[in-house]
Amino acid sequence: MSLEGALAGGLICTFVLTTVLRTASELGFTRVDLPFLLGTAFTEDRSRAKAIGYLAHFGLGALFSLGYYLIFLALDRSGWLLGAALGLAHGLFSATALANILLPAVHPRMGKPWTDASGSPLIEAPAFLMRNYGPATPLMSTVAHVLYGAIVGGFASWGG
Repeated sequence: MSLEGALAGGLICTFVLTTVLRTASELGFTRVDLPFLLGTAFTEDRSRAKAIGYLAHFGLGALFSLGYYLIFLALDRSGWLLGAALGLAHGLFSATALANILLPAVHPRMGKPWTDASGSPLIEAPAFLMRNYGPATPLMSTVAHVLYGAIVGGFASWGG
């Protein structure tokens, strides 16, 4: 197993995940924009939010690939299939507990389930499985995360 491979895979697969979701958004399958969602945690300025969000997204992508690598080390195996399975778990966690419960609790510019007409959040709360961003969002997000995991797993299994 290779730490360098996992990190390289993390950057490449973050690019793939972002591209899949951006393409799905442009084709009308989803309204989710993860970099924008992350960036608005730091600023109200929509342009800056996108730029900051992309930096944060790629940083988190590399960080998550380290987490995958630690799991591969603990299991003493890696590969695209194991990575894909971890990606599925990662995607399901992201679309349920993370996006539905944790993120709205800490994001300063995201609407909450209890936000009323007197509030004006910059970002709509994702809801369970991120369905507030479109009915195909759960599928698009899950596919993107499975691809992420498969790529990290494949890269981590090379070399080392």
